[in-house]
Amino acid sequence: MQFESDGPKAIPCWINGHAYLSVADSFFDVLNPATGEAIRRVPLSGAAEAAEAVAAARAAQASWAETGLSARRVCLSVLADALDRYADHFAKLLTEECGVDEASAKAEVGEAVAALRGATVGQTGVFGLVLDASRPLAAFAEILAPAVTAGATLVVKPSPKAPSAVFALCELSSRADWPAGILNLLQGDSAAIGGLCTAAIDRLVYGGNATLGAQVGAMAEAAGVRFEMQAA
Repeated sequence: MQFESDGPKAIPCWINGHAYLSVADSFFDVLNPATGEAIRRVPLSGAAEAAEAVAAARAAQASWAETGLSARRVCLSVLADALDRYADHFAKLLTEECGVDEASAKAEVGEAVAALRGATVGQTGVFGLVLDASRPLAAFAEILAPAVTAGATLVVKPSPKAPSAVFALCELSSRADWPAGILNLLQGDSAAIGGLCTAAIDRLVYGGNATLGAQVGAMAEAAGVRFEMQAA
């Protein structure tokens, strides 16, 4: 979860429990809103990477569901404790990419920890999750926690404007001994969303601003994919 400060560093996808390095045709520069400085960059993934991520999630789903509710709750609790320990690190990532102050960033980390610890049981299956840059970490935790509790596996596509905290949480899940394939991350923009819609997911969930959500929903509808929106 260390990001170099001497120039933009590419943050890859996260598939099947490890960083997934692919040769992208283009990258998106992640800017610090306060300074305009390019601090990181992400590959603009497409259908091929989406298919890899969904395949990993699909392969992991059955065994994850069979682990039992108590075991899945333990995994969430361990991840929540780890996130709490790294709260300052995650808050720094949010401050750098979302343009929020330190207090707001720490509050969002706290919301994410609370979501992981207090999850209800949601719906199972394999689904894609698209996030905007407004509350990337908290929205991720609030949506993933009930899904994972129910035995679902996920492919998350964070906003290319604020990818680092979401990537870091996926990496942290591996350090917390989560099975590979439960959480997968796809970097990119609309091409990545389109790839998710054609990769045989059970549903696509969007967390964030309703205007962008309507655009994502239209893409899902065109592909015949069940769509759900959770406003920020």
